[in-house]
Amino acid sequence: MRRGIAATALVATLALAATACGGDGKNDSGDTKAGGELSGTVTWWDTSNDAEKASFQKIAEAFTAKHPKVTVKYVNVPYGDAQNKVKNAFSSGSEAPDVIRADVGWVADFASLGYLAEVPADTAKKVDAEFLPQAAASGKYEGKTYGVPQVIDTMGLFYNKKMLADAGVQPPKTLEELKTAAAAIKAKTGKAGLYLRGDDSYWFLPLIYGEGGDLVDAKTKTVTVDNAAGVKAFKAARDLVTSGAAITNATDGWTNMQTAFKSGEAAMMINGPWAVADSYAGDQFKDKANLGIAAVPAGSVKAGAPQGGHDLAVYAGSKNITAAQAFVDYMTSQEVQVQSAKELSLLPTRTAAYEQPEVKASEMVQFFKPAVDKAVERAWIPENGSLFEPLKVEYTKAITGATSPEDAAKAAGVEFRKILKGWK
Repeated sequence: MRRGIAATALVATLALAATACGGDGKNDSGDTKAGGELSGTVTWWDTSNDAEKASFQKIAEAFTAKHPKVTVKYVNVPYGDAQNKVKNAFSSGSEAPDVIRADVGWVADFASLGYLAEVPADTAKKVDAEFLPQAAASGKYEGKTYGVPQVIDTMGLFYNKKMLADAGVQPPKTLEELKTAAAAIKAKTGKAGLYLRGDDSYWFLPLIYGEGGDLVDAKTKTVTVDNAAGVKAFKAARDLVTSGAAITNATDGWTNMQTAFKSGEAAMMINGPWAVADSYAGDQFKDKANLGIAAVPAGSVKAGAPQGGHDLAVYAGSKNITAAQAFVDYMTSQEVQVQSAKELSLLPTRTAAYEQPEVKASEMVQFFKPAVDKAVERAWIPENGSLFEPLKVEYTKAITGATSPEDAAKAAGVEFRKILKGWK
């Protein structure tokens, strides 16, 4: 991963300016330091989806009830554009947000570039003591904490209970069972069994885990996406389409997938807690009880789904760094996490939140929590996020038949080794 000297120097300069303080306990923007009342403006770039953003904006702006002299500027940034947009803002220092909602795979990358402020020591201790260990791990880089976990997630098999019942099938536990169930659904209803997203490599992860593989082995610094398990995973993706078990599309996959599932054109999809609120908005799920969720079907070796989620992190060059850190504490508090679980079916990262009545009452949270406990942790390396673009290219080509599974795996491995200098 390249590190721009000019950008790094700029961030270091901004961070120094932001942390310097005079006798009045305030920085240049009016952000009050410890011992005084918080003030200033906190700009938060939130990457939540359309079904979530109104709730998060409301929660974020309620921070002012606790700190009336702080103004929260909420900005929703589409997830697909966010990583590059955040990097550009941080590297230039121009109109950069004070706080970002970062995919768990981005934190090490941003921290390695010097863009993030280290989490205060007292908060870091609370993260280690009070948050789920696998969530806490995502916010660390070289032994220091740079992100506070906001939500944690994994993937499951979403299914239309009525469509499966009409076809006389149960939620499939393996890919082979999925193909059988899909054939029955097609015969009975004329609809597709599964919509498998083909334009986002995150949906490839359950397939490679299911074959007993992974993208990389960080401990030995070895690229593994192109080994035998990787080839099997690309074959499994293509086989789901050619067998007729799944439909897919090479573009606009999220919209096409959600539309197909919500309208009943597809009986199943693989997705995560972030899709629950939007799925409930579909015609097929006006009766929420019709939405079922099961474990991701196993491949030839096992069932496996990735650990995902989002961390909140503070820009090292923020002129409102104290208020920004207080905002992160608030947005990751048990109170807010319980509210998000209740309103959006999102999983808390605080261990104690799962003991709260509102969280226990959420059927979706209660399903996904055991799944999260079994989820596969990705390698928390700076290059994590960079691997997904070349993987997406090859996954899309393989699933649509534009290239063979063998060639897709080989090409992905070549690109990975260009990114991961010196890896085997």
